[in-house]
Amino acid sequence: MRRSGEFELIRRFLAPLATAAGAGRLEDDAALLDTPGDGRLVVTTDTMVEGVHFPGDGPPGLIARRLLRCNLSDLAAMGARPDGYLLNLALPGRIDDPWLEAFATGLAEDQEEFAVSLLGGDTVATPGALTLTVTAFGSASAPVRRSGARPGDRVFVTGPIGDGCFGLKAVRGEIDAPRLAERYWLPSPRFGAAEGATAAADISDGLVADLGHICRASGVAAVIDLEAAPLSPEVAALGPEARLEALTGGDDYELVLTARESPAIPVGRIVSGEGVTVVDSAGQPVPLARQGYRHD
Repeated sequence: MRRSGEFELIRRFLAPLATAAGAGRLEDDAALLDTPGDGRLVVTTDTMVEGVHFPGDGPPGLIARRLLRCNLSDLAAMGARPDGYLLNLALPGRIDDPWLEAFATGLAEDQEEFAVSLLGGDTVATPGALTLTVTAFGSASAPVRRSGARPGDRVFVTGPIGDGCFGLKAVRGEIDAPRLAERYWLPSPRFGAAEGATAAADISDGLVADLGHICRASGVAAVIDLEAAPLSPEVAALGPEARLEALTGGDDYELVLTARESPAIPVGRIVSGEGVTVVDSAGQPVPLARQGYRHD
């Protein structure tokens, strides 16, 4: 019997369990919990499995830093600043002390850079794949959710699109692009970029897919100008087809924002309706082979 895909699974089985107001029916990048002070507690969690979300033969320090940064990116998308995190490790027998030492060193580097601390967690042995989970905590005085986009807003991104998906190709040796490989392993959480936005999401599944999440939560549609999507020189050099792949490839961990104005890069607009349409320079819809990465 077929199992539901990730988003269908969330909508059918998990969203009904998210009864707290701060859970947002699991439509946001993180949960919101009231705190005694003026801000809101922001909580997010993410699991990465070797061979699915990262190459298991990668440097353990870079695996650690990618794990933490991807979670911190969810906080940034909510307009939050990081406070700390929990770490759960399911470790196969091949993981030894030198691997763990390098992994911990990578975490220590990013803890210093982002002013966060490990708060606790759990470790277990597994006969299966290396599985890593971070639950990150942050605080926000004015949290940004996915449900605030309105017709008339513009769509912005905080940086180049496509470095993540082509960076994975570089890590796998499919293309020669060391800088893109570095961008894959070390995405940059865009703290502060969501301030003033009406809605935001981090680009993990691809610009089209993650903007689609905003549109569904807000009850609107979006139009992306294909030529406006910013590409790094390394991705642009891969040819015109790379631009389309960049829109749906994922793993960028830039933010996609909606707002009337923003210092970020404009790539489209919010309109009435539903779904995300990509148009060319003549305003004609561009067919897409897929919307983005799926976790099925």
